[in-house]
Amino acid sequence: MVSSSFSPLLSANFTVCGNPNNLHAIIPSGCNKTHTHFSESSLSSSSSLSFQRVIHKAVVPLAASATVLLSPVPAKAGFLSGFSGIESVPGPELPQIEFLNRFNEQNQKKYAEFDARFKESPLLKKLLEKSKENKEKNRQEIENKYCLRGAEWGVGDCSAEGMSPEERENFISMLKQKAGVNE
Repeated sequence: MVSSSFSPLLSANFTVCGNPNNLHAIIPSGCNKTHTHFSESSLSSSSSLSFQRVIHKAVVPLAASATVLLSPVPAKAGFLSGFSGIESVPGPELPQIEFLNRFNEQNQKKYAEFDARFKESPLLKKLLEKSKENKEKNRQEIENKYCLRGAEWGVGDCSAEGMSPEERENFISMLKQKAGVNE
């Protein structure tokens, strides 16, 4: 008789398509599906060999998968894991053309001269100085704006929490004037 621990398997439907003995067979898309219903009575009438075959096909792949997933041995990357790739292989030496080399050198000298002249131009120096001034001015404006907001909300370095209502109003109006806010 069959153990009761396998009772869910006993009343299961299995789809058989192709040769059930060949697990690696390619099954055509239009195969005839035959539903086989196993029950306790049919298993008791058939040989225990067919039941063992069903259990073997169900449990062995599950056990193998669990063994692979739970094994403490790290997986190997393969035989190409140390291969540096085609990028590391030097290409063939190309012929050097003297005319092109001279032309390239002349262009490099000309561009270097243009760059040096541009870096020394009064226009560039004027624009860089103006940019530094604007950066400092914008930083100060942003700082004043956030200080005013912190004072109004009562948070941050400019908080007016410890002040009397009159001192708070004077402080906020001074911050508005400093930030250039007209309300």
